[in-house]
Amino acid sequence: MLKNLRRLFAGAPDQADASELRQWAEQRGHAWRRVRDAEGGVVEGRTGTQSWRIEWGPSQRDYIAGFELRLIAEIDLPKEVVAMVLNRALTETMEATVYERYVDDVQTRIETDTPPEMRWLVLYPKLPAHDLGRLRERYVAVGSIEAWLQQWLQGPLNDALAATLDQVPPAQPVVMTIGRGRLLLRMPMAAPDARQLAMWFSVFDHALREARRLGSEWRAGAHAGLTTQPSAWAHTEQPPTTRTPDIKL
Repeated sequence: MLKNLRRLFAGAPDQADASELRQWAEQRGHAWRRVRDAEGGVVEGRTGTQSWRIEWGPSQRDYIAGFELRLIAEIDLPKEVVAMVLNRALTETMEATVYERYVDDVQTRIETDTPPEMRWLVLYPKLPAHDLGRLRERYVAVGSIEAWLQQWLQGPLNDALAATLDQVPPAQPVVMTIGRGRLLLRMPMAAPDARQLAMWFSVFDHALREARRLGSEWRAGAHAGLTTQPSAWAHTEQPPTTRTPDIKL
C-alpha cells in the first residue's frame, strides 16, 4: 500500500534543479552547497545559537516518490523523548501495511529495516484527537511522553501547522519526528518552491523553538526536584551530542 501511495506523488524533475532553493538560502544569508556526486542540495543556517540544515534530494522513504525536502536540527533533549506527527492518510496506510505484514503473515516482530515511523506507530500511544484541536482531522501524533507531546503541539506550533491545512492536499505525506535528540520534518517536493519553503520552514522553526523551550522548562523542573517530570529529565542526564548528523541525499 505504501508503494501505491508513493505513485500518487510521482513526477520528480528530469533534472534536479535546485536553483530556487539556492536563491532562497542566499537571500537569507544561509550557506548553500551542492552534494558531491548526488542530486539536490543542502542549506545550512543558524537561528541564534541553534544550527539547522535543509536537504533537498532523492527520497529516503518508500512513501515519498521522487524528491523530498528534509529539515533537520539537533536539539538538547533526552534521547528517550520520542514524538511524531504525521498526516492521517499516511497513518492509515502505514497501519494497514503493518497489519498486512505482521498480522496476516503471522510475523512475531517488526523487521529492523522497517521505517522508524512505522515502528513508532506500533510502539507509542496516540495523542487523543481532542488534544490536537483544529489539526485533528488532518494529523495524528504519537509519543513516548504524552504530557510533553501535548504541550509541544499547543500554541505556536499548532498555529504553524494549521496554516498549512489549506495549502497542502490531505493525502500528501508529511512527517515530523523527534528522536535521539534530532528534529526532522520531511515531505515530498518535486522541485523547490519559495512559497512552500517559507511555509514549511515556519512549521520547522516553531517546532524547534517549542521543543527547546519545553526541554529547558522540564529540565529545570527536574533539577528543582519536581516529581511530576518524567525520568528522561533526571539529574544523571548526559549532555547531548554536538555531532553534526551525516548528510544522506
